Amino acid sequence: MKDQPKEASPRERTAPGDEPAAAAPKPDIPRGVLRVVECARGRKAIDVRVLDLRGLSDAADFFVIATGRSDLHVRAIADHILEATRAPSLRPEHIEGLDDGRWVLIDYIDHVVHIFHPGLRDFYRLETLWGDAPVHEMDDPPVGELETGHGAAGDGAGGP
Repeated sequence: MKDQPKEASPRERTAPGDEPAAAAPKPDIPRGVLRVVECARGRKAIDVRVLDLRGLSDAADFFVIATGRSDLHVRAIADHILEATRAPSLRPEHIEGLDDGRWVLIDYIDHVVHIFHPGLRDFYRLETLWGDAPVHEMDDPPVGELETGHGAAGDGAGGP
C-alpha cells in the first residue's frame, strides 16, 4: 500500500501573512445584560455599549449605556426594556428619569442601564469616567446572544 500524500491543512495552504483570523473571543456577559442589550437594539438605540465594572466598582458589575435620538425615543427604549424584564428575577430595584426621557437609569443591582439623550451622554461621558473598565461595543449582535425563540426584541410583540 502506497503512502498517500498528506493533504495540506488550511493554515499550510495560505500564503504567509494571509492566515485566517481567529474567532473573536466570547465576552463573559450575563444573560440579563444581554437581554437588556437585545431590547435596546430592538428599539434602535444608538451606540450601545457594555462596561465591565467587575473588580472596579462595588456598585454594579456592568453598565449598559445606550442613546436615544429624542426624549420620546429614550422613553420608548426604557419602556421596552422594562416590559421585557417583568419576570420577578429581572425586576429592577430602582428607576429614575423615565418621565423626562433625558437620562433614564434602570438599576438591576448587578447591572445598571443608562439610556441617554445625545446631549447628556456627551456631557456626562460615563465611558470616560470609568476609563479602566473594558468596553464591549454592542451595535452588532453579541457573540452568544440570547436565542430564546420567543419574546425577543424586534419580534413585533408589544412595545411602542
